[in-house]
Amino acid sequence: MSVPEDEERLLPLVQRWPRASNFVLSGCAATVAELATFPLDLTKTRLQMQGEAALARLGDSAREATPYRGMVRTALGIVQEEGFLRLWQGVTPAIYRHVVYSGGRMVTYEHLREVVFRKNEDQHYPLWKSVIGGMFAGVVGQFLANPTDLVKVQMQMEGKRKLEGKPLRATQKVFRGVHHAFAKILAEGGIRGLWAGWVPNVQRAALVNMGDLTTYDTVKHYLVLNTTLEDNIMTHSLSSFCSGLVASILGTPADVIKSRIMNQPRDKQGRGLLYKSSTDCLIQAVQGEGFMSLYKGFLPSWLRMKDERVLQIHPYPPAPPTPDSGHVWMDGYSYG
Repeated sequence: MSVPEDEERLLPLVQRWPRASNFVLSGCAATVAELATFPLDLTKTRLQMQGEAALARLGDSAREATPYRGMVRTALGIVQEEGFLRLWQGVTPAIYRHVVYSGGRMVTYEHLREVVFRKNEDQHYPLWKSVIGGMFAGVVGQFLANPTDLVKVQMQMEGKRKLEGKPLRATQKVFRGVHHAFAKILAEGGIRGLWAGWVPNVQRAALVNMGDLTTYDTVKHYLVLNTTLEDNIMTHSLSSFCSGLVASILGTPADVIKSRIMNQPRDKQGRGLLYKSSTDCLIQAVQGEGFMSLYKGFLPSWLRMKDERVLQIHPYPPAPPTPDSGHVWMDGYSYG
């Protein structure tokens, strides 16, 4: 056996298999972040469905019967009416989604960074390449993970359906667990049914990644160069606060449309009964509820993005940034 091979065996696993280690570590970090922030995601989804004007077409009285409640009252209402643990209803497909999304995003980004874009002659990776690569990688990852998002949204709404006296989809009456949910959707709507709402879903991914990467890098460099703050957890937290705000402003309208399309009732062939397309959903929401309906659930969405960014472990070891490098500290990271 050669000496280099002997030395390689002595290296830590992270150095011997960097990509596999990055995938495992990012998956573990995403799971921890998902468990910690999932109540905010559930609250966001419930707020996005409140006052849905299109339900009137089906003669549904839920819009009038359900009073509008803000983030805190919605979260407290879930605890009081459904139980504390219901704040994590739908977390299993959410974890599945992170595994698929993170894997697809990481592989795509690595390929774009090393094969398509590559570094400049000075060995620096400019911001614009990070933004384009992050956006495209997020789109690919989100498209692959769409079926898990679909099941997650439907499971998140089960508690509300029960209170309204509607038939449940995620219990033994209809779904026998998460895996049966996938099989049932596939049987009713085919492969296409699993990708319901994919258009606004990937639009959201692209917008969120664009807002996150550009804002985080800009704010972080400004703080390091123009204040007494150093490159530490405080700078990271402040940059995450700002990047989460911009990402939420850009991505929330598409997120509202995505959630409503995924949650709408369907016929036996899996076709939606409320919306023909994402454009139709957008028009109905604005005409029936006003423009600001597109920002329902904005606050929990922002808080979740900020907290996830802080809790996430960076999957790619960063190089020391320099003022003119254009290097993104969390290079390749993108929100889901």
